[in-house]
Amino acid sequence: SPPGMAADSMEIDDSLYSRQRYVLGDSAMHQMAQSSVFLSGMGGLGIEIAKNIVLAGVKAVSLHDTKQCETWDLGSNFFIHKEDVLGQKSRVEAVCPRVAELNPYVHVDVSSLALDDNTDLGFLGKYQCVILTEARLSLQKRVNDFCHSHQPPIRDSPGVVTCMDNQPHGLQTGQSVVFREVNGMVEVNGTVRPVSVLSPYSFAIGDTSQLQPYAHGGFFVLLKTPKTYRFETLEKQLCDPHVLTPDFSKPEAPLQIHAAMMALDTFQEQLSRLPNAGCSQDAEVLLKLTEEAPVNAELVRCLSRTARGTLPPLAAAVGGLASQEVLKAITGKFAPLQQWFYLDAIEVVRPLQSVAAEEFFPRGDRYDGLRACIGESMCLELHKLRVFMVGCGAIGCEMLKNFALLGVGLASSSGEVGVSRYVLLSSVSLGVHHGPRPHRKKPKSTTAAEATLEINPDLQVDAHLNKVCPATESVYNDAFYCRLNLVVTALDNVEARRYVDSRCLSNQRALLDSGTMGTKGHTEIIVPNLTESYNSHRDPPEEEIPFCTLKSFPSVIEHTIQWARDKFENLFAHKPSMFNSFWQTHPSAEVVLQRMQRGESLEGSFQVIKLLSKRPSRWDQCVTFARLKFEKYFKRKALQLLHSFPLDTRLKDGSLFWQSPKRPPAPVDFDLKDSLHFGFIVSTARLFAGVYNIPYSQKDVTEEEVTRLLSIVKIPEYRPSEKVSVTDETVRKPDSMKLPLSSEEEREAIAQLEQAIATDNVTAESLQVSPLQFEKDDDGNGHMDFVTAASALRARMYAIEPADRLKTKRIAGKIIPAIATATAAVAGLVALELVKVVGGYEFESFKNCFFNLAIPVVVLTEPAQVKQSLIRDNIYFSIWDCWTIFGREDFTLSDFINAVREKYGIEPTMVVHGVKMLYVPVMPGHSKRLKLTMQKLIKPSVDRRYVDLTVSFAPEADGDDDLPGPPVRYFFSRNGETP
Repeated sequence: SPPGMAADSMEIDDSLYSRQRYVLGDSAMHQMAQSSVFLSGMGGLGIEIAKNIVLAGVKAVSLHDTKQCETWDLGSNFFIHKEDVLGQKSRVEAVCPRVAELNPYVHVDVSSLALDDNTDLGFLGKYQCVILTEARLSLQKRVNDFCHSHQPPIRDSPGVVTCMDNQPHGLQTGQSVVFREVNGMVEVNGTVRPVSVLSPYSFAIGDTSQLQPYAHGGFFVLLKTPKTYRFETLEKQLCDPHVLTPDFSKPEAPLQIHAAMMALDTFQEQLSRLPNAGCSQDAEVLLKLTEEAPVNAELVRCLSRTARGTLPPLAAAVGGLASQEVLKAITGKFAPLQQWFYLDAIEVVRPLQSVAAEEFFPRGDRYDGLRACIGESMCLELHKLRVFMVGCGAIGCEMLKNFALLGVGLASSSGEVGVSRYVLLSSVSLGVHHGPRPHRKKPKSTTAAEATLEINPDLQVDAHLNKVCPATESVYNDAFYCRLNLVVTALDNVEARRYVDSRCLSNQRALLDSGTMGTKGHTEIIVPNLTESYNSHRDPPEEEIPFCTLKSFPSVIEHTIQWARDKFENLFAHKPSMFNSFWQTHPSAEVVLQRMQRGESLEGSFQVIKLLSKRPSRWDQCVTFARLKFEKYFKRKALQLLHSFPLDTRLKDGSLFWQSPKRPPAPVDFDLKDSLHFGFIVSTARLFAGVYNIPYSQKDVTEEEVTRLLSIVKIPEYRPSEKVSVTDETVRKPDSMKLPLSSEEEREAIAQLEQAIATDNVTAESLQVSPLQFEKDDDGNGHMDFVTAASALRARMYAIEPADRLKTKRIAGKIIPAIATATAAVAGLVALELVKVVGGYEFESFKNCFFNLAIPVVVLTEPAQVKQSLIRDNIYFSIWDCWTIFGREDFTLSDFINAVREKYGIEPTMVVHGVKMLYVPVMPGHSKRLKLTMQKLIKPSVDRRYVDLTVSFAPEADGDDDLPGPPVRYFFSRNGETP
């Protein structure tokens, strides 16, 4: 942008940054777009940070490095390719164009100057943030002192409020809120009040005894006040570090690692090199350097052994967190880290006494850095891994990058990485994906597979174009899962996670799950027979907005946006789809008329015929339709409600009907000079034209032409209906609640259809319309124009603070905010756990994680350990258990029950298949089923090898409930093959 341009006037490319805007806000985005960053070190960590901050959208990044590309770099730097090594390119020269390709709005340049203790640091003055990786401690101190000294600095009887309907307020003591629309105690409106939390649902706001009595209603908004953070210099912090502790199972770890890293820098200072992998003498030298600060000897030996190595997932995780700190420094958005964060993955390093030292020696290939950390045997296990990843969005792409650097699924080792599913890669997703824009409108899984092979061509990556769901179980069957070693999910919804988890549970396969929401992220590790599964815990269901609230009593902008979204579905999707379905079932209007005249009831006929008789056929009729909808939605609805419930209406208890959260509506008079009114008319008319296949030109949507058409629209006189009753329904009304047609409505429908046939309005074209599918990301289709205008008009009608288009799009499209920093971090943390799963590590080594990079907080915890449930008689089972019985063609139900008793020591008293009860002794006639064969009872398909049956067992005491057990997998033949 030109120098001096006001930040507010700078356009933000929503097609690239839409998810991130919801995380950072436009103010922070503008601040980033004016900031320059200096980043030194193009190793694994440096390139992770470069990727994240360029995707975020800073103004400029200077990449600094002095090293040449080596084979070693291929295992940690995903932007260095084999030809760069062969061509003896410098690292910074190799990565610069690929980093620049990530975001066309960011200027990326390079620097190869020597950066050491003698370098004049004055050149750093033009940057807003300086990042050092792979730098010696002495240089870090010099640069830190320069940044601290630079001017401007290089950045670094109380009133009790109770929330309605037990809604948690989410506040913390010390925060401040602003009130609005409080009735009675009006003095608090617009004032800033400090909060003292009393419970999750109430808080105190100081003395209100001198104010007027509270009557009803009111909203509060959290006031975010700036806070100044002060940082000690690196020199001071080296002696007394302030650390963030991520894993409270080893609270001493951060300070221990701090001391060990200080010793490692001294080792380099004295010997001008890092310790050699597997060299016991170097380990002892390093250990001696830590004598002043007692450090765990095993930790020091581990650091010595792996100091030359690079663990790509760890670089991804730390790179994500470090990149977020860069964005904080530039924008002032979110709380900065104070001041040290150490993340270790020491659990993946096997004790030296259990592995030969040669395991860690370099072999001259791309995996030398990884080999130095986990050993040759583990590298080979990763190479032959067969992994299936479900989902290929932002997290999935980061995961594939980690797979490529780890060498997961090499073709030469019979390994494989399967990637699902079929989703078109749009420009919106490019903001958090690797790769240039030409990939737009290609399947995500295909594009991601191609990009992964650019990083590591030896991988066997298979792109699946099927969605993983019950409908595709013939493709993703048990045989498919049995070929896998583990499954990774990169999904954005709970339902899909639950389904994949159930398939992994059934097939005894490990599942690695993760997700992000803005700066928050989580990982969950599910290992057969060690941990609980994803379905072992249940999140609270998403609350539905009550039907009456949407229909008549909105109180917040989310209600008006959902109302507008529902109107879109009803007008342009549901009704047109119902119209098409009806005429596909009843292809002749004449036959429909005859059947109705005979008194037959045809489902949906009244609505379809009404649509047929009133459907527009010209552009001017679309404009008329839009004007009538405006009158109905924003004027007559308000008039009717106020007619039915005047402002002075009182309930039985004497309280006012119109009190918070109910807001009385105000009728909106149409005004073509109001841009919001005009926008609603044009967007609605365009959508009607799209549904009914009516052509129009650019001239048709001009203000002049629309004004002319509207001038001849006749608005029928308003007549209020009788007073209606409104109840507080808590669910949307299902279609099944529609009442049968009255005889008057039937006669009206018949007359309308007779007239349509008589006037030749019934043609093949008129019986087919084009339903719309809501698409939020296409700014040219008018979908978001309609939803934004309709929501804003309804908000105005109810005096609700409106939302801009961006917020409306997020809520209407149910967009999950995303930022590359959090995405990179969760993918790195999951890949670390993948190494542990492949290595068959003990339960104590696995870690789930929750983090919020905004605060920042990182919490590592052990997964929930699998529970053993007692049936009775000392017989236990867990969620991972599945009993098996092998039958034959003449195997009866009685044989099955006896087989379970003989094999597992307990006799089933009830057998169920899906929803079908095969055997319940108290049910009439069920005792006769004992002689029937399992084939006859279950009636399996020809290719079905087995079924999973639910069984229960008799309780120890009469009157108690039957006791549950594990599923019993019944095979129809002795060898488990198709009978």
